[in-house]
Amino acid sequence: MLTNTTQSKFSKVSPLDWNDVTWTDGLWAEVEKVCGEQTVTHIQKMFESEEISHVVENFHVCAGDKEGEFGGTDFGDGDFYKWMEAAIYTAAKKDDQELLAQIDDYIELIGRCQLPDGYISTKQIIGERQNNGIARFNDINDFEVYNFGHLFTTACLYKRITQKSNFLEIAERAAEYLDKMYQENARTGEVQTAVCPSHYMGLFELYRTTNNEKYLKLGKLAIELRDLVKDGTDDNQDKLPLKEHEKIVGHAVRANYLYAGVADLYLEEGDQEYKEMLGKVWRNLIHQKIYITGGCGAIYNGMSPYGNFFEDAKVHQAYGYEYQLPNTTAYNETCAAIGNVMWAYRMFQIEPKAEYFDIIERTMLNINLAAVNLTGDKFFYENMLRRTKDLPYELIWPLSRTEYIMSYCCPPNLARILAESSEYIYLKSKDSLWMGMYGANQAEITLENGSSFTVTQKTEYPFEGTIELNLSNIVSQTGFSVQVRVPGWLQSGNIQWGQKNIQLTKEDAGSYFTVEIEPNQSESSIKLAFDMPLRYTVAHPYVEEDCNQVAIERGPLVYCMESPDCELTSIDDCLVDISADYKVVPYSIENREMKVIETTMLFDTMKENRLETLYHTINQYNLNQTPVRLVPYFAWDNRGYGEMRIWLPMAYSVSK
Repeated sequence: MLTNTTQSKFSKVSPLDWNDVTWTDGLWAEVEKVCGEQTVTHIQKMFESEEISHVVENFHVCAGDKEGEFGGTDFGDGDFYKWMEAAIYTAAKKDDQELLAQIDDYIELIGRCQLPDGYISTKQIIGERQNNGIARFNDINDFEVYNFGHLFTTACLYKRITQKSNFLEIAERAAEYLDKMYQENARTGEVQTAVCPSHYMGLFELYRTTNNEKYLKLGKLAIELRDLVKDGTDDNQDKLPLKEHEKIVGHAVRANYLYAGVADLYLEEGDQEYKEMLGKVWRNLIHQKIYITGGCGAIYNGMSPYGNFFEDAKVHQAYGYEYQLPNTTAYNETCAAIGNVMWAYRMFQIEPKAEYFDIIERTMLNINLAAVNLTGDKFFYENMLRRTKDLPYELIWPLSRTEYIMSYCCPPNLARILAESSEYIYLKSKDSLWMGMYGANQAEITLENGSSFTVTQKTEYPFEGTIELNLSNIVSQTGFSVQVRVPGWLQSGNIQWGQKNIQLTKEDAGSYFTVEIEPNQSESSIKLAFDMPLRYTVAHPYVEEDCNQVAIERGPLVYCMESPDCELTSIDDCLVDISADYKVVPYSIENREMKVIETTMLFDTMKENRLETLYHTINQYNLNQTPVRLVPYFAWDNRGYGEMRIWLPMAYSVSK
């Protein structure tokens, strides 16, 4: 997941080293702590269980330690590698030698599974050994290359953090196997699309880790081979040649992984046609297909809006039409939101614009945090924006978080992005520090121009908009700049440093403001004040399910209403009164402190039993007030089963 683009030719900014920055307090410090102490441990137990997931058991059977059959999901190997990435990062941050030793044992086990030719995927190795009809690369939905890709990424992280090569050697042998296969595919023209193509990002990270140009060429070849796929589909984004893509279509995880991988290729080679394509598809997503929470992929199963009845246009877990954003049936797979963060992060490195970090922060704080409960051991696969008391139909996935999901790809993916959340605080260029996500932290910075300093960020963000940046231990003969991100939601605020006090307005929102640090200063302080009034947000009128409704936001957080926060029989009866007074007050859920909104809403006292029929005639209105509470969306579904809504009907009044 992480990128090491320091030497990438077309990267305008690059990440800090993994141990240069640490969350110190507040929401993200709590998230990191819960992830390390609960989520990583819980997922390990799920993977170690023969009865629940069978994942580690598959490696033991494959290595010859045990007799048995392959069990669980086809992509269990890759999901285990994702968990390993979270565990590696967590263990290194905490200096957990016991966990690091366990990881080494897992690496040794994985190595014993690998075949002499470099191939490694437990389902196929076990199948071929048992001659049960399962063989390698028979079906793209066996996720073999997906498994390879996560192996590559995790092995690179392990090398970077521990300096050990044992995992990297396994990954390089697997890449050699992939190279031979793709060279043969290129020679014959017989090509299959790899679903959920994590291997693009993985191969480019192998190149960055080893400096072996073979992996750069292999990653480029893997992407170019997509254009040779016969009878491609929108579901796999391979119906059109890649450089002709203008809209985001099909399976949302596959799409976001694909474009993140193409962005990695651009960062190394600078192909302008790829950059232009990425820009078009990104704009289609951001302007017409993304949820207010940052969720991606509106529909469960259906037909591509760009296909027709006579083509194989089936899609699943997919993007739909422009503005097709249902709430109750919103798919919004957790992995898709994580993939979008990875894509946006790479787009920022191509061109450091605040819009990319606006999306990263919105997605991380809302949908990604909402995908796991506050105690770190239950998960959503899909992330709805509305939950009713009961539905007259059944959806694929549970409507409450669960400890284990049949498709367990999302929890380990979530674990690694939360464990690595500090990577999204800062990036750097030759003579500048760039602000990403805000939160209390401390970092040691060294820029290419020789400037070095310690930066300490003090704030209660995202609940409050006051942020103090203290720069100390400055060593700089040339000076440098701090690029301050002004969030896209901002309406007013100010920036102070030295004798300057700059007022911010809506026109400054979604941009970077440059603060110059003069040469030979020993310390400096920058104070940011982003005002956080409530915002009543409306959707484009083409978003039919949100017409005449509002979502309530404050700062970067989307708020929702749940059954415990309303005295009415159903929260569906509430009407938002945007003229009502409100208070922002402390509140605790599962011993986690947060800020909630207390206000009043209107309800129709004549509405009782109106919903017994499909349609109902309104004879009169009789509006009254009721007290309500709104909680951050990330904190929902932690107080028992009940209703939840983000989008709420709005009451209108006639001006006299």
